[in-house]
Amino acid sequence: MRKLIAGNWKMNGSLAGNEALVKAMLAGLGNAVPAADMALCAPAPYLAQLQALLQGSAIAWGAQDVSGHEQGAYTGEVSVAMLKDFACRYVIVGHSERRQYHGETDVLVAAKAQRALAGGVTPIVCVGETLAEREAGQTEAVVKRQLAAVIHAVAHCTSEIVVAYEPVWAIGTGKTASPEQAQQVHAVLRAQLSAATQHPERVHILYGGSMNAANAASLLAQPDIDGGLIGGASLKAADFLQIVASAS
Repeated sequence: MRKLIAGNWKMNGSLAGNEALVKAMLAGLGNAVPAADMALCAPAPYLAQLQALLQGSAIAWGAQDVSGHEQGAYTGEVSVAMLKDFACRYVIVGHSERRQYHGETDVLVAAKAQRALAGGVTPIVCVGETLAEREAGQTEAVVKRQLAAVIHAVAHCTSEIVVAYEPVWAIGTGKTASPEQAQQVHAVLRAQLSAATQHPERVHILYGGSMNAANAASLLAQPDIDGGLIGGASLKAADFLQIVASAS
């Protein structure tokens, strides 16, 4: 399986800044085949710009959230059909910041994943424990509970999702799970997927806790780490491309 390196711009960007960043990435890639599959997940207002800049390139694009509803009176929400209008391939669901700041539950995250799949967009399902949960020895129970809700909702389509393990204590803090710590959790998730689908090998399990150009190679060398969900480093073309190169 080719690894997948997906950038999450979070609430960053501008029309001018995005254009410069994406053009620098494309120039850095040149005509070479990248060492991994690539995607950029941007705030919704910039999806049309990404579509225009990336169409026909080696970089896919996606959104950072999607509504659990198909359509209707849900002011401010963005439906999966709208994401399809901009040819999004991916959408992040259940990011820890959505769970923490917007009160998203396992059930809601599962509904969003199900809605994304039904609409033809691949959900990048985020799971991860807080520092308190890790220190209490609850890491495995937390991530298995979060993933179980999604598996229950999407059922036979489980092999079509992407999973991202993002220890909450390692997001934006500069702290990173050691390669061994990350691999341990990824192995737990792989076993859970193996019990839920006949094709667990199709599911990318990404690591999403402060992966950067310096630590990417050691993390990506682990047997069950199939790529990265990259935050801050995805806002710097050279760093993002170095992470992609590390996937080789």
